[in-house]
Amino acid sequence: MLGSDLLKKLSADNKVTGMDKEEIDIVSAKDCRNAVADVNPDIVINAAAFTNVDGCEAERDACFAVNAEAVKNICEASRGKNIKVIHFSTDYVFDGTATKPYEENDKCNPISAYGASKLAGERYLQSLSDNYLLIRTSWLYGVNGKNFVRTILEKANAKNFIQDTMTKAGAVQEHPSILTVVDDQIGSPTYTKDLAAAVDLLISQNQNGIFHVTNRGHCSWYEFAVRILKEAGVDNVEVKPIKTSQLQRPAMRPAYSVLSMQKFISLTGKTPQPWQLALQDYLKNIKCIQ
Repeated sequence: MLGSDLLKKLSADNKVTGMDKEEIDIVSAKDCRNAVADVNPDIVINAAAFTNVDGCEAERDACFAVNAEAVKNICEASRGKNIKVIHFSTDYVFDGTATKPYEENDKCNPISAYGASKLAGERYLQSLSDNYLLIRTSWLYGVNGKNFVRTILEKANAKNFIQDTMTKAGAVQEHPSILTVVDDQIGSPTYTKDLAAAVDLLISQNQNGIFHVTNRGHCSWYEFAVRILKEAGVDNVEVKPIKTSQLQRPAMRPAYSVLSMQKFISLTGKTPQPWQLALQDYLKNIKCIQ
C-alpha cells in the first residue's frame, strides 16, 4: 500500500528500484546484504511491516522478526556505505494515556506486541545507523491493499465502490442496516499518497531524525466511519458507536494516539492537508466520487 505510492512518487525524479517479498526476504541478513550490494543505493526505504495487530499477539516471533530483526538486517547491510535508511513506525509505540498530541521525543510505552516490535525496530535503526529518517505515522489507508476505508465500504456494500473489489467472491456481503465501530480510540487517519509526498519532501530537504507525519486533525474510528459513508454517498446504513472493551480483541490499542506534526511543519514549511480532504481525494481515486 505505502510502498506502491512511494514508488510512484519517488520515481518521478529519481531512479528507484522496488523490491517486494518475492524478491527479498528482509528477515534474511544475507538477502539484505546482497540487495544493497546489487543496487548500491543512496537511500534504502523500508516500507515493510507485520501490521496485523491482533495477529502479532499470536505470532510474536514472526512479528518481531519482520518489525525489528529485519530493520537490524537492513541497517547492518547499509552501514559504512553512506546510505540513508528511511524506516516507518507507528503511533502504537505510545500507550495512549496522553491528553495532547505525542511529540517525537515523548516516552514510548507500547501496550501490544505490535507496538513493542515496532519500538524494537526503532531502536535498532537509531543504534545502527547514523544517517536515518524514522517516520511515525498512523491509521494508514491507500489505493492499494486492505485498509479501514475499504472495509467500511465493503461492509456497507457501497454501490459505486471500485469494480475489482465488488466482483471478488465473498468480498462484499449482504447490505447491513447497521455497522458498529469503536468511538473510544482517537487518532489521525493518513492517506498513503500524502505520506509519500511528505517523504519525498523530507528527502529533498535532506532531513534526518524522527518525524511524525499524518494528515492534519484527528477523530475516532466511529467518526471516521461516519465520514467515509457520507463522502461515498451511502445514506441507508447506520453507524453505531461501541466501546473497545465490547470487541474483546487479543491486542490492546492506545486510546489516544494523535501524533504532533509541529516538527514536520516547522522544519519543512509544509502543512499536511486535513484528513477530511485527504479522504475525499482517496475516494475520488477509487471512483467513489465522480
